[in-house]
Amino acid sequence: MRHFDLSPLYRSTVGFDRLFSLLDQAGTQDAAASAYPPYNIERTSENEYRVTLAVAGFAREDLSIETRESTLTIKGAKEHPEPAGVKREVLHQGIAARAFERRFQLADHMVVTGASLANGLLHVDLLRQIPEAQKPRRIEIGGGVPTQTVEARAA
Repeated sequence: MRHFDLSPLYRSTVGFDRLFSLLDQAGTQDAAASAYPPYNIERTSENEYRVTLAVAGFAREDLSIETRESTLTIKGAKEHPEPAGVKREVLHQGIAARAFERRFQLADHMVVTGASLANGLLHVDLLRQIPEAQKPRRIEIGGGVPTQTVEARAA
């Protein structure tokens, strides 16, 4: 019997419970490619979330953020070639600077409210905007005749 590691599916969903409908995509993802860049997903309040990616070495111009339907796509590609005449020999390359594309499935009514880049971390802020018609509302129970309370008299 084959066992599938579904944890990548669970980690890449923001704002709603795990989606088993993504099982079809599980077999097509390369584990090594899906591990870069590392990221965190945080819930900052009841309806606010933050996705943080470690993008050391990337400038603002190298990154792009796009939402289409319910998918948040973050891409990074180095656009800046090395300056002419500068010759370097890398003795150890531990900092990855390869291009990447990271996708996150968003729940309904999730919108990107902003993004910032500081200290090698890209922060993408999300907000769940639930329409009034879909918010829970309290229904008063009516009908019937009001009941009378009969008090017992002391004998």
